Amino acid sequence: MGHTERFTGRAAAYQQYRLSYPASEVMRILREWIGLTSGDTVADIGAGTGMLTELFLDNGNPTIAIEPNAEMRAACADQCGRHPNLTLIDATAEATTLPDHSVDLITAGRAFHWFDHARALPEFQRILKPGHWVAMVSIGRSKNDSPLSQAFESLLTTHGTDYRYVRDGYRVHDRLETLFPGGEVRQTAIAGEQQLTLEALTGQAMSYSMAPLPGDPRHAAFIDALEEFFHRFCDNGLLTQPTTCWISCCRFAE
Repeated sequence: MGHTERFTGRAAAYQQYRLSYPASEVMRILREWIGLTSGDTVADIGAGTGMLTELFLDNGNPTIAIEPNAEMRAACADQCGRHPNLTLIDATAEATTLPDHSVDLITAGRAFHWFDHARALPEFQRILKPGHWVAMVSIGRSKNDSPLSQAFESLLTTHGTDYRYVRDGYRVHDRLETLFPGGEVRQTAIAGEQQLTLEALTGQAMSYSMAPLPGDPRHAAFIDALEEFFHRFCDNGLLTQPTTCWISCCRFAE
């Protein structure tokens, strides 16, 4: 399965249950760090269901959402289609179809680790105005040494289809200096938490690319493990998980 098809069958769960971004804090940081204004044209690459796209549309930015997966693109149209400033394109990070030096800001939310960086980064340089920024914004459960975090990591490793491979990809945010050599990298993390019912935990887990879908012989065991995990750590019917929103702003060397 190619990366562009990993979320086929998951768009509805993704749209309903995935964590949303702390909009005011993300926009404040982008204004302070890179001088974002509402007049900037934004290309949101790997836009998915449009969760990050929507932040820029609400800010007034002309925003181009690039998403190769048909189901995710349809969900993006559903979520963001009311905005007249939205342009939705069926394309990839490696071949965006956009004109040279046509965008003020490139963004990626929970998608950058899926890109073929050897091909995507030259494409970013081609479409981005010289001296402008690439911003990666991601949010998810915090991974630490707590029993809750370790138990969930074990669940995904044991019952997910290829969690070790996916987890290694997430680490790309730790080596951005090597992807933008001689350039500029600024990073921060915003702590938070989420409270989940069993339904929400299950829905969020089923939006993960490594979760076995219904029809997969591993699906039933995955659901059973989620229920066991929930009942082990919940309190009064709610599971509280720490979360982290990571923001990375990168600029290519001149």
